[in-house]
Amino acid sequence: MEQAQVTQAVSMAQPQTRKRWAILAMLFAITTINYADRATISIAGPEIKKALSLDAIQMGFVFSAFAWSYVLTQLPGGWLLDRFGSKITYFFSIFLWSTFTLFTGAAGFVTGGAAVVLLFVLRLLVGAAEAPSFPGNSRIASSWFPTHERGLAAAVFNSAQYFATVLFAPIMGWLVHSFGWQSVFFVMGALGIFMAFVWLKTIYGPKDYPGISASELQYIQQGGALVDLESGQHAAQPAQVNTMACIKELLGSRMLLGVYIGQYCITTLTYFFLTWFPVYLVQERHMTILKAGFVASLPAIAGFLGGVSGGWLSDRLNKAGYSLSVSRKLPIVIGMLLSMSMIACNYIETDMLVVAIMSLAFFGKGIGALGWAVVSDTSPKEAGGLSGALFNTFGNTAGITTPIVIGYIVQNTGSFSGALVFVGANAAMAIFCYLFIVGDIKRVSLTTSLNPISQPR
Repeated sequence: MEQAQVTQAVSMAQPQTRKRWAILAMLFAITTINYADRATISIAGPEIKKALSLDAIQMGFVFSAFAWSYVLTQLPGGWLLDRFGSKITYFFSIFLWSTFTLFTGAAGFVTGGAAVVLLFVLRLLVGAAEAPSFPGNSRIASSWFPTHERGLAAAVFNSAQYFATVLFAPIMGWLVHSFGWQSVFFVMGALGIFMAFVWLKTIYGPKDYPGISASELQYIQQGGALVDLESGQHAAQPAQVNTMACIKELLGSRMLLGVYIGQYCITTLTYFFLTWFPVYLVQERHMTILKAGFVASLPAIAGFLGGVSGGWLSDRLNKAGYSLSVSRKLPIVIGMLLSMSMIACNYIETDMLVVAIMSLAFFGKGIGALGWAVVSDTSPKEAGGLSGALFNTFGNTAGITTPIVIGYIVQNTGSFSGALVFVGANAAMAIFCYLFIVGDIKRVSLTTSLNPISQPR
C-alpha cells in the first residue's frame, strides 16, 4: 500500500506540459510503419506464391526470413542502444529497414530461383535492420513515463501493430490488386525513409526536450522514470556492464526467464496474424486478395482496441493499489484465455462468424500484450537495451518457428485446423508462464555483471 500511496501522490501533481505524450505519439507512428513493413510480405504473399510458383513450405520459409535475422541481431541491437542511445540508433534502424523494404520490390524484375533468393535475402536484411526498434521503444518508455502510466504507454506503442493492419492492409491489398505485388514494397519503403528523418527531428530525452516544464520532469522522475537514460550526456557512454556476464545474470532470473518464454508464446499469435492469416482467408475461406485485405483489418481493429484497453486496465489496477504483479498479470491471463477462442473456427462454416471469432481472439491478444510494460518495469537500469533485446529474441523466435510449423501443418494436412490448435496452445502456455514461473514482478538489480566504473562507491 505504501507504493500505491506514493503513486497516488505523484499522480495528483499535474505537470504543466505533456511532452511525454508527443514522444509516445512518435513511437506509435514509427511502430505502425514498422509493422506495416513486416506485413507487406503477407499481403503480397498470395500473388508472390502464384507468380513464383511456391508451395506452402517454401512460403513458410520466405515468411520466416525476417525473423531469422531479427532474432540473431537482437543482442547487438540492444548493445547499440545502451552504447549510443535510442535516438541515433533507432534513426539508422528506420532508415535501413525502409531502404531494404523498398528494394524488395526489385525481386519482381527477376525470375525463378533468383527471385526467391533475392526475396529471402532482402527480408533477412529488413529483419536485421529492425532489431533495435522494440528494445528502443522500451528504453524510451522507461525514460519518459512514470510507473503508473507505463502500462498504457507500452500498450499504445505495442497496439501500433494492430493499427498498422487496420490502416495499411486495405491500402496494400488495393496496391497489389491494382499495380502488382511489387508496388507495396516501393510505397512502404519510401514512406519509412521519410519517417526516419521526422524521427531525427522529434525525439529527445526528457532533460533535452525543448519546452518541457520543470513540473513534468519532476512528475515523471518522481514516478519512477529513468530520466537520465536518454539524455545527451548519457546516451553515448562506456559500457556499464560486462555483456556476456549480464546476459547470464538476466537469464538466471526466474522472473525474467518466465517473462521471456511467455513472450515467445504470445508472439506466436502475432506471427500467425502477420504471415498466414491473409493466406488462411484466401485458401481456407476462399476470399479474393482484395477482400482478404479488408477483412484482415477487422481483427486488427479489435486487437488495437484490446491493446489500449489492456494497458488502461493494468494502470487502473496499479493506481487502485493492486501490486504490480496483479495489475500486469491479470490482463495477460484474461487476454490469452480470449485468444484461445480461435480454435472454435475449426467448427464454424459461416465466414462472418469466423471473422467475429478471430476478432475476439485478436482483441484478447491485444489485452494480453503487456510484455513490454513488464520489461520496462523489470529491466535493470544499466542494461535496459540488453534486457529488451533478450526479451525480443525469445519473442521473435516465434517468427521463425510459427510460419514454418504452420507451413508444414498446412502442406501435410491440406487444412488450417491443426494450425489454429497450435496457435491456441501457445496462448495457454503463456498463461502457465505468468501464473507459475514469473512470480513477483519487480526491477532486477545487477550484482555480478557490473563493470567497476559503474559500481556504487
